[in-house]
Amino acid sequence: MYSPEIETLSREKMQELQLSRLKGTVERVYNNVPFYKEKLDELGIKPSDIKTIEDVRKLPFTVKKDLRDQYPFGLFAVPQKDIVRIHGSSGTSGKPTVVGYTKNDIENWSDLIARAVVTAGGSPEDIFHNAYGYGLFTGGIGFHHGVEKLGAAVVPISGGNTDRQVTLINDFKPRGIGGTPSYILNIAEKLEELGIAPEDNGLEYGIFGAEPWSEEMRKNIEKKLGIKAMDVYGLSEVMGPGVGIECYEAQDGLHLAEDHFIFEVINPDTLQPVADGEDGELVITCITKEALPLLRYRTGDITSITREKCKCGRTTARMARVKGRTDDMIIIRGVNVFPSEIERELLKVNEFAPYYQIHLWKKGNMDALEVRVELTPSIYQSIEGNLESDAVKKLKKQVQHDLKNACLVSVEVTIQQPLSVPRSEGKAVRVVDHRKELVEEAVR
Repeated sequence: MYSPEIETLSREKMQELQLSRLKGTVERVYNNVPFYKEKLDELGIKPSDIKTIEDVRKLPFTVKKDLRDQYPFGLFAVPQKDIVRIHGSSGTSGKPTVVGYTKNDIENWSDLIARAVVTAGGSPEDIFHNAYGYGLFTGGIGFHHGVEKLGAAVVPISGGNTDRQVTLINDFKPRGIGGTPSYILNIAEKLEELGIAPEDNGLEYGIFGAEPWSEEMRKNIEKKLGIKAMDVYGLSEVMGPGVGIECYEAQDGLHLAEDHFIFEVINPDTLQPVADGEDGELVITCITKEALPLLRYRTGDITSITREKCKCGRTTARMARVKGRTDDMIIIRGVNVFPSEIERELLKVNEFAPYYQIHLWKKGNMDALEVRVELTPSIYQSIEGNLESDAVKKLKKQVQHDLKNACLVSVEVTIQQPLSVPRSEGKAVRVVDHRKELVEEAVR
């Protein structure tokens, strides 16, 4: 372990540490962030009212809109002279969210990434191939500094230029690799094309995140690269990657950095806490952040938490891999569908390559869901490129049946030739919604 004194704390000792840090955080934001002072005053809450760890529930929620409304620096709790780095995330609409860090924030973040890499099976002797994007996105530079903090050698290649990625992996033989799972699949595919066998690439573990991915995709990546693939969790608004990480030994839930954050899971409709093991929306309170200490930040991520001790020996709470996001959820004729549910079914089909895209349409007054997938090169060759063959029609019928059983909604499956689904050099574009386009076109 990287920090066994923290990673094996008893529940009682962890909560004592969290409470002490929570009190300090509430005091700091009350005195230094007008937004939070106003919110707390409206609720009649003073910093002195925080007496137990359960009192975190007295605090107001923070949502992404609050960061945009306070753009750019309205939620910062320290003077500008103490800010040493600024990251940002544009999201899909509206103003970007801006995240600031003090020198101590960067040190803590680097420490958590180092801890995460060790949890995932890494060591100071490793070479780590960092295919996360560098820039305003927190993934690349976050991992960069954490790997260096551990004492390992980082290859700062960022995303894109897949041919060069493959060359360096083949030449450097890194033990660890990080990136978005969809892009890592691109790299694995290129390695296969060049005939580089999994046992020859030098890789042993991978740390993948920044987008939801299914257990089936994990198995696919592990098979193609000959590694253990660990899920990492984080979000720029809270810090970046390193908030949670699966362990190499168990791969059974993401160990949460409870010494830096308080985690809750709530019912997103009632805003009330749910029981351990029950799915809900993850809420995070920062308790060591200096520049941007958010209170009860609603992440929008759907997951559950367990506090049982892991077989790896760590006692920190663990969260299940993110099932989806409240804002990624697709509602089709009153049925809630997560892209991860569709992915899980598609990746069970051996005839399909691990690439897909979901398209949403309007057919009359009804919503329609189409999934575009591609055949593997070997299957495409075996049917001599005939996508109208009886074998393809039978496969399509079976997959549509399985998707309807899994998602409780009819899904049109379009089976395409190899390499026809768009590849990604960062986060994959999984859902394309044409419904708005059609409405705008009708208006014009």
